Amino acid sequence: MVGLLAALLVVALLAGLAVWALSELRSPALGGGVPARRISARDREFRQRSIAAARWTTAHDEVDGVTRVLLRRACTGLDGRPEVLEERVFASFPAQDPLWEGRFTEAMAGARFRCQYLNAEDAQE
Repeated sequence: MVGLLAALLVVALLAGLAVWALSELRSPALGGGVPARRISARDREFRQRSIAAARWTTAHDEVDGVTRVLLRRACTGLDGRPEVLEERVFASFPAQDPLWEGRFTEAMAGARFRCQYLNAEDAQE
């Protein structure tokens, strides 16, 4: 009987330790959680101006063997790094396509034109 109680106590202690360890790993101080942070009025104003000045630009990447040409609307974040507000896939095609270079060049030209149009449209608002 005493052995069973001791085993149950050990299991309970290990379970408590596991719960504590998981909560520590998720703490914002360790980068695991999202800190609940209020931003100052100055930072809020900077963010609003930054979003209002956001511009559309082109980008590209490769995902699962497919090249994607992207339209991205980005602004400067509070940390000074670019922050993507919106991303749209303009064109996609296989990365191993024998005509890849031509398709890529054409898609990027079309994406640049589309970004100019979107930026001009945003400027009129």
